[in-house]
Amino acid sequence: MSQDGTLKAKLGLDVFKPAREPHILIRPGMERDPRLKKAVLACPAGLYSEDGNGAVTLSIDGCLECGTCRIACGTEVLDWNYPEGGTGVQFRFG
Repeated sequence: MSQDGTLKAKLGLDVFKPAREPHILIRPGMERDPRLKKAVLACPAGLYSEDGNGAVTLSIDGCLECGTCRIACGTEVLDWNYPEGGTGVQFRFG
């Protein structure tokens, strides 16, 4: 498969329009909840990372709005909503 046909290349065509507020938040005090480690492994955009102290952080830039993290972690850990209209990911299939 050529470089143009790879998933990474196709995702690179997507446009991300930021919202005023993030549409996904880690609930306060839940940064070290073991369920968040599932999001570190499962998020296809790689938005979750674990710091050296066992806390998980989230960078919303590049979110694909797939809901994988919501399913993996649950709503007790994440406050997950779709972005407001006109913001978020716009898929461009090249």
